[in-house]
Amino acid sequence: MKILFHPAVDDIHLSSVLYALSDPVRLSLVSMVARQGAQPCSSYELPVAKSTASHHIRTLREAGVVRVQVQGTQHIVDLRREDLDARFPGLLDAILNAAQ
Repeated sequence: MKILFHPAVDDIHLSSVLYALSDPVRLSLVSMVARQGAQPCSSYELPVAKSTASHHIRTLREAGVVRVQVQGTQHIVDLRREDLDARFPGLLDAILNAAQ
């Protein structure tokens, strides 16, 4: 089983989160995950190639915005809402509301 890096809550930095959410594709993906909940990567309709989608998901994961769990051949993407709210109260809701 492949172990993916996820930063600890104390290691999530505001600059990394804002950078990760500054890209329209990544912001759209986070909005979808927030609405739909944890899903396999392949279930999200993104306007980019699969390899580019993987890059965007990795950027979000390494910034601490999403958690990716490997289940067999699928990678399940889930929002780290509790961790982000604990670290930066109200930030995620403000960004998601502004993105609508």
